[in-house]
Amino acid sequence: MRNALPLMLLLASACAPFPALENRVSAEAARADYPTLVPLGGILAAAQSQATELPPTDGIDGRLAALQARAARLRGTIIDAPTRTRMQTGIATAPLR
Repeated sequence: MRNALPLMLLLASACAPFPALENRVSAEAARADYPTLVPLGGILAAAQSQATELPPTDGIDGRLAALQARAARLRGTIIDAPTRTRMQTGIATAPLR
């Protein structure tokens, strides 16, 4: 019976009424002409002929240098040498006995 429950729920959801799609488009929109198609070449040529202006770069060079310096610091060692040596020696377990 437990295995049949998901199947029954699925079948019950299939019995839901289908949403009414009639009259979703107004009569005026149904009578309207199709849009005029234009060749794409003219639109592309007009877009390419316009001069594209790059955004101002004031302050970007300084920010770039700061980000590169930060990235270089992050690439460095995480654990310094004395700490690494202390970690590798481990914990003295003799006092724990």
